Amino acid sequence: MSVMTAPRISDEDGIIRAAAAGDRAAFGELYVRYARLVHGILLARVPPNEADDLVQEVFLRAMRQLPGLRTAAAFRGWLSTIARNCAMDYFRQARPQVPLEDNLTAHDSGLDGLEVLDLIRHLPEAYREPLVLRLVEGMTGPEIAHQTGLTPDSVRVNLCRGMKLLRELLGGVEAK
Repeated sequence: MSVMTAPRISDEDGIIRAAAAGDRAAFGELYVRYARLVHGILLARVPPNEADDLVQEVFLRAMRQLPGLRTAAAFRGWLSTIARNCAMDYFRQARPQVPLEDNLTAHDSGLDGLEVLDLIRHLPEAYREPLVLRLVEGMTGPEIAHQTGLTPDSVRVNLCRGMKLLRELLGGVEAK
């Protein structure tokens, strides 16, 4: 006769549940684990100088809404959705634009990082986030897959196709 045991709760599930119950230290741990993911999602959508502030906004929203999350397993996707919604909200609000300084460093392509990031934003949606998570946030393919919920093969394909399109865009841009 076999003995039924409760399913083992992962470390991450425990942290998510503790944070939902109001444990600030647990929520801080979630921030450490997921800030790069949120930052990458935002960089794929909003001006780079706004991304850091919006990361904070995403986590503030998440902290307020976390007690309503029904299952800890949904956390990663739920947080990603909050980040995407926060980016959409950014564009709904009128914000004054401040010109960037001219002392940004140039790369071999003649473009600076902000210009390349702008080119990435013109790629299809499926390629934007994986490219930003890889090129800006420094995540590996398996890390991207784990954080986004995509399969490793999907991440590999999206990165490969996204890089091909980015190279084509970079080839069509005249060097400064």
